[in-house]
Amino acid sequence: MFQRQEVVRFQHCDPAGIVFYPRYVEMINSTVEDWFAHSALDFARIHVDDKVAIPAVSLNITFRSASRLGELLTFTLTVARIGTTSVTLLINAGHEGRLRFESELTLVFIDQNDFRPKPWPQKFRTIFERGIS
Repeated sequence: MFQRQEVVRFQHCDPAGIVFYPRYVEMINSTVEDWFAHSALDFARIHVDDKVAIPAVSLNITFRSASRLGELLTFTLTVARIGTTSVTLLINAGHEGRLRFESELTLVFIDQNDFRPKPWPQKFRTIFERGIS
């Protein structure tokens, strides 16, 4: 399990002062990037130097309660499933023990030359196996 925290900023909110739902998608992506970086797999190196990519192919979010300006959200990421070319992650966010949303994100490993799925290299699989729920 990987965790990170983020303060709900003005830029995240709608006029009512609650998180505008597309901002949650950005926060989910930041959680994934931070998890990869924490695991010594930097997104810049992966996408620019290695000429591969890890796009999302599926994202489902269930909203449980509103998050408000100034709150500190805790994001939790766990690996739910490791496939040959894909990985499914569960990413949740909460504040003071109250769940704000649950999400399931599936990423796929592709080569930027042909944009077709490829099997995960072992260095990725090793990291995924450490985080499996």
